Amino acid sequence: MSQDVAVLDRELNAMIASGQAMEAFEKFYADDCIMQENRKRPREGKSACRQYQIDFFERVAEFHEGTLLGSAVEGDRSFSEWVFDVTFKNGSRMQNHEISARRWADGKVVFEQFFYEPNITPAD
Repeated sequence: MSQDVAVLDRELNAMIASGQAMEAFEKFYADDCIMQENRKRPREGKSACRQYQIDFFERVAEFHEGTLLGSAVEGDRSFSEWVFDVTFKNGSRMQNHEISARRWADGKVVFEQFFYEPNITPAD
């Protein structure tokens, strides 16, 4: 690996935790990256992945928590455990305990899969 995955992953996670998720995406994700939620159909290419992120953040009214609980690196793979808590503009609230599994190549994330059980509380 041309760059230390542990160092890159630590920087990526720090940016996400500090509210710079889109900046981290632009810096660390490959042009041909693939992202997947659980076992849903993957999003392919940086443009499609970017648009999904933009659409998500545009629906958020309030971001209550984004806490990194732990992370690990093995070779070209990194794993991060997160807790996210957001309220959407429609009034529903999502509280997720999530695992992110990333595969790296040439200093960039080429594949990321999120594992979580959706927990959305409907608006009153």
